[in-house]
Amino acid sequence: MNHNIIITSAGQRVALVRDFKETLVRFYAEAKVFTTDMNPELAPAAYVSDGCFEVLRVTDENYISQLLDICKKNEIGMIVPTIDTELLVLAENKKLFNDNDIIVCVSDLDFIKVCRDKRNTGDFLEKHNIRVPKAVDKYNPTFPLFAKPYDGSLSTNLHYIKNAEELTQDILDDPKLLFMEYIDKETYKEYTIDMYYGTDNCVKCIVPRERIKIRAGEINKGRTVKCPLMDYIKERLDKIEGCIGCICIQVFFNPLTEDVVGIEINPRFGGGYPQSYAAGGNYPEMLIKEYFLGEKIAYIDDWKDNMLMLRFDDAVYALSLIHISEPTRPY
Repeated sequence: MNHNIIITSAGQRVALVRDFKETLVRFYAEAKVFTTDMNPELAPAAYVSDGCFEVLRVTDENYISQLLDICKKNEIGMIVPTIDTELLVLAENKKLFNDNDIIVCVSDLDFIKVCRDKRNTGDFLEKHNIRVPKAVDKYNPTFPLFAKPYDGSLSTNLHYIKNAEELTQDILDDPKLLFMEYIDKETYKEYTIDMYYGTDNCVKCIVPRERIKIRAGEINKGRTVKCPLMDYIKERLDKIEGCIGCICIQVFFNPLTEDVVGIEINPRFGGGYPQSYAAGGNYPEMLIKEYFLGEKIAYIDDWKDNMLMLRFDDAVYALSLIHISEPTRPY
């Protein structure tokens, strides 16, 4: 089996690429971590990977055939997706890649559909005894309320509405918006919970990360926290049919009452996952052990508590290059 890994839509995922490279080399000294992007020249992660391929937009009808060709030519054994929009198409084509001895680290299609539509996500969480925000009738609302699109990502088109004047006609007319109770951030803390599911669809690690500060929809400052959320989530989501690899669940948690409110599930590596990696939740290693080495993974909880992540502005400096279809190490 080939042991090179490709991280798709890598964009700014510099830390994630570094985590995979650091882990992979411990098992296979000659193996490479490649990336893809629509514009490698302007993708910081391309500059830390072992080569970056320019690819079509994920919605293009030729995207899958192009990605498969790249994988075949470069001895790729594993594909790691990073953005919501590629999850469905990769889940739909898992068999095609598997038939070519390429592992696609994405859950089964049915579970992806649950996660990509927040209406389905709410039903799923409630079915597993996890409370979700109460729905609000937009024509007879109580304030404050919150509205977000059922298929949204990257924290776009979100609305915190404090009174009737802020509930504009444009918001009311948006067919994609879901209206719900507002969860008070003065009493509830926001967490992203990084979880790893094995090939048996059972959870192997749970790392709650408190989202202390958010910037552009992604965690900017956070800390790992060993708290009642671990047992709460394990009890309810110990096994999810069709779920594999890394997923992250966003919840609100009241530390005084221990009330938990489930918000969404992202069946991929979250933007803040490198914090869990630094704390000892090494999900790249789990993927390598399960899929490359055929090992069984036991549940672990020996990661470091109270590890802070403080992100800051940094940059990649390189001579400008033109990327065509060949892998490039852009220096």
